Amino acid sequence: MANLVTNFDQAIVIDGLDTSKWGRESVYRTLRDGGVTAINATIAIWDDYESVLHKITRYLEWFDEFSDLIRPVHTADDIRAARAENRTGIILGWQNATPIGNDIRRLRLFHELGVRIIQLTYNERNLLGNGCYERTDDGLSRFGLAAVAEMNRLGILIDLSHVGDRTTLDAIENSTRPVATTHANARSHIDHPRNKTDEAIRLLVERGGVIGANAFPMFFEQGFETGLDEYLDAIDYLVQMAGIDHVAIGTDFCMEQSRSWFEWLFASQGKIPASDVAFTPEPYRHLKRFESPTDWVNVAEGLSARNYSESDIRKILGENWLGLFERVWGT
Repeated sequence: MANLVTNFDQAIVIDGLDTSKWGRESVYRTLRDGGVTAINATIAIWDDYESVLHKITRYLEWFDEFSDLIRPVHTADDIRAARAENRTGIILGWQNATPIGNDIRRLRLFHELGVRIIQLTYNERNLLGNGCYERTDDGLSRFGLAAVAEMNRLGILIDLSHVGDRTTLDAIENSTRPVATTHANARSHIDHPRNKTDEAIRLLVERGGVIGANAFPMFFEQGFETGLDEYLDAIDYLVQMAGIDHVAIGTDFCMEQSRSWFEWLFASQGKIPASDVAFTPEPYRHLKRFESPTDWVNVAEGLSARNYSESDIRKILGENWLGLFERVWGT
């Protein structure tokens, strides 16, 4: 364990999904101080074309304003550069494909603007397919199949975390490139609709994909009383099913987000308020002993205590994501 901790500062550490309050120095400083090399930073959930263009415009400003802490990521080499520069690389990612509207050409535009990860649907139905909370799931639409093909062509990583079961399988089966589930656990381990079926996980692995173990407290039986050990159990379970080369981490961190943000998050299409929104503390908190990016070292130490080798820990911390990005984004 001591050797691992000594070398932690040299590891590639990648978070498969972070949806914190962007534009705040405190958030970026915590990421940098925690040794996080790169994150998939959510900039679209219930957003449309215009609102995402606005968010990208703001991010271009933040890259300048916080240039000592963050840098943009368009390639895997940008992630390596972030490590060398002691900055956190920001991968612009979406949790919903709604910003393209019904115009598939916009995928190329957003790729040019730096978007590298797109989740097909968020919880509910859109023009591409169905989310994990939708009443029925008929799989990908014709437009969804075309979008998958175009993302493959451009080199945009397809994310299936909040996607419905049938739509998930359709996407894996029809994608010519490996895909990701950036932040979900195994449903056979924790029975929650946001988690993925064994069938989906095994097919994703068969096609060369990666799943990021999710640390979102509300998806664990003990909620906000959940600790690091329960999270490590979820990682163990995925490794046993998927193999060490296909498991990574997607924290689902929500640093500095307010209660009102969660109410918007759980609203249908971000507009129709949910009849019941699960408890969220304010200020928001994460898992015990994995409460912020400064606790990534605790994950490394916990895996070491469970007899993971240093090379395997490095894979889970970030090397598996890095390899997938190279395979999908190209050079």
